[in-house]
Amino acid sequence: MVDTDPSAYDIIDERLPDRPIKGRGAVSNHVGRFEALSGERVDDGWDDPERNDPPRLRTTVGIDASRTVIARNQSPDVPFDRSVNPYRGCEHGCVYCFARPTHAYLGLSPGLDFETRLFAKPDAPTLLRRELARPGYVCDTLALGTNTDPYQPIERDRRITRGILEVLAEHEHPVMIVTKSDLIIRDLDILRSMAAKDLATVALSVTTLDRGLARTLEPRAPRPDKRLAAIRACAEAGVPVSVLVAPVIPAINDSEIEAILEAAAEAGATSAGWVLLRLPLEIKDLVEEFLCAHFPDRADRVLSLVRQTRGGALYEPAWGKRMTGEGPYAQMIAQRVRLACQRLGLTRRTVGLDTTRFATPRPDRGQMSLFDD
Repeated sequence: MVDTDPSAYDIIDERLPDRPIKGRGAVSNHVGRFEALSGERVDDGWDDPERNDPPRLRTTVGIDASRTVIARNQSPDVPFDRSVNPYRGCEHGCVYCFARPTHAYLGLSPGLDFETRLFAKPDAPTLLRRELARPGYVCDTLALGTNTDPYQPIERDRRITRGILEVLAEHEHPVMIVTKSDLIIRDLDILRSMAAKDLATVALSVTTLDRGLARTLEPRAPRPDKRLAAIRACAEAGVPVSVLVAPVIPAINDSEIEAILEAAAEAGATSAGWVLLRLPLEIKDLVEEFLCAHFPDRADRVLSLVRQTRGGALYEPAWGKRMTGEGPYAQMIAQRVRLACQRLGLTRRTVGLDTTRFATPRPDRGQMSLFDD
């Protein structure tokens, strides 16, 4: 269940679609696929973009009142079976984010709504502790940041991710974190001690080293140099850290693969991964709009290369193919990553974290036990 204040959102509806908005990734805000009705705003010619600045889109935060926080999956091509996401939606604004379609389940748009109408889970640490205490819970690595970034800007004040880490550290539960933010440095006091017990790993996503391109692709995510600094800080703190070249976007950032891996290795990363651009559900239209708005000279080329890796379609959801694609272009990318990783020593194998230390939380029974010490 999600508690929201609809009156806080009307500013988005005043926007005309198909115009890039400074500081935002999506170009449009079309309704999600589950809505019975849809509308389209049309420019009647009275709006003069040279004279009238468009209204600024505010970020609003509602409360997600979910009663559980551990999400389960059985996907054979991801290295975890459980995850926690402290937030729904993500202000980083990456137009290609595969989590965007989940906003449609809330009756919102995977477009601008996803990056401006956020939902926080303030009870996540308490709920997590409760779920870890359930009879029959079997410990295994828990992932943070698999859907939306746990260190997006609102985490600076909300500190929900930090609360989750405190629970995991208290009960010695292993965690793996994926993020684009150097805010993770704030929590190195927790991660350092967890890593010393083989309980924590971190992966930083670096899509490009070009600050201008990063501002277009990921308008509210930290700059590339800050992410590299976060890799260095994690490595110096003894936290195993890897780099993710994700996503690889044909004809946009594919030329930077080796440079990103070199910079990450120099900063202290010991392993690397990559993901080819994924365009499921509404993301196909969002990315096509984005390319036409920001890269009109190569939009058709990008989409053509994507189709070459997806059997002629824009997306192939099959396990084992959805992350890396297939065909000559995808094979070339895989070969480049493999050779660069060998040359740079980014070949440390990912091993399972220690699950033997886990100490089950004592259930909150609302009163003291007769046998409490």
